[in-house]
Amino acid sequence: MSRFVRASKYRHVFGQQGKKEYGFDNVKVTNSAWDTNLIAASSRYISVNWNASGGGASPTSFLSRAPTPPPVLDTDWSPFNDAMVASAGDDGKVMLWKVESAAFEGWGTEHWEPQDFDPVLRIDVSPRRVGQVLFHPTANNVLASTTSEHTVKIWDLEKPEAPRALLGGHGDAIQSLAFNPSGNLLVTTCRDRKIRLFDPRVSGDAVRVAEGHGGIKGARVVWMGERDNIATTGFSKMSDRQIAIWETGGLSNIKMTTIDQTSGTLMPFWSDNNILFLAGKGDGNIRYYEYESDQLYGLAEHKSSDPQRGMCFLPRRGAERLRLADEDRERADADVRVRAEHLGRNDACAYERGGAEAGAEPCRYACGAEDAAAEPFGR
Repeated sequence: MSRFVRASKYRHVFGQQGKKEYGFDNVKVTNSAWDTNLIAASSRYISVNWNASGGGASPTSFLSRAPTPPPVLDTDWSPFNDAMVASAGDDGKVMLWKVESAAFEGWGTEHWEPQDFDPVLRIDVSPRRVGQVLFHPTANNVLASTTSEHTVKIWDLEKPEAPRALLGGHGDAIQSLAFNPSGNLLVTTCRDRKIRLFDPRVSGDAVRVAEGHGGIKGARVVWMGERDNIATTGFSKMSDRQIAIWETGGLSNIKMTTIDQTSGTLMPFWSDNNILFLAGKGDGNIRYYEYESDQLYGLAEHKSSDPQRGMCFLPRRGAERLRLADEDRERADADVRVRAEHLGRNDACAYERGGAEAGAEPCRYACGAEDAAAEPFGR
């Protein structure tokens, strides 16, 4: 056994459950058997495939409802507009919704109620189901959708009369799709066990096709950042859950790893610090791996007693917004504790006894001072 330990700056990375005030209770997730992530997010809003009355489902944005009679199967938020979300429906339509901030005025108060709103655009994509929607990462108002005819349609939302590109050749239902970071390539996984790489600017035919995972169930794909690699999750013929790394030049397999024999679909997510996250449907844990030299090194896993049904990543600017909100809240809580401790030891400090009018220096423990970030008493 080697006595040397592989150097890694992420060896001790860990997951931490979000604060309760950032959670929502009594979320009615759809019961549709269609396999998507069920949840999506911008830096301001979230959308959930909702289990509405009568068996329908509707995307939600902080509990504001977008009514659509047939079930919603997937949603995606525009990277250019935090208030714009697209939905894919079981009725063969793609709808574009704009969330108005006025709908959340008074949110969290006793008499606030969710408001219904109408889509700003309807696109008749297919006579049957639309399985997934995905916004282009670098071109505004460009959207990809998958159809029950086993095709991917690329839409210009400013001219939605007809698709700008039609990507075909799939032998069965399309299970997932992903753009590369620049948006000039698109990769799909399919129930026919194949992985296909497209250049929509050149042709509607795949430029690369490779055999993927041996099982037909739940294959997913994610682009590994700026690298010429993709990661896929799926099942073997013996129903083992697998994670695989592929190079995109020839779609040759670099690494295939068996995870376990659980039945839930694995949802892969890539972060720009070379960490691959795997969240399994029905699992109570989220695994993370560091990718280096064509190898995946297990780091740790976040464990929970509650099984997850869906997962998404919050945009980095949204995570930064939450971090700043946390800091503001903690600073305010500290201010309250400091003032309570100070006044608990002093019935009234000199500032509050009239020192302000006499021109006294402001109390260093926040009594009337503009800077409330005072030091704890006794320092």
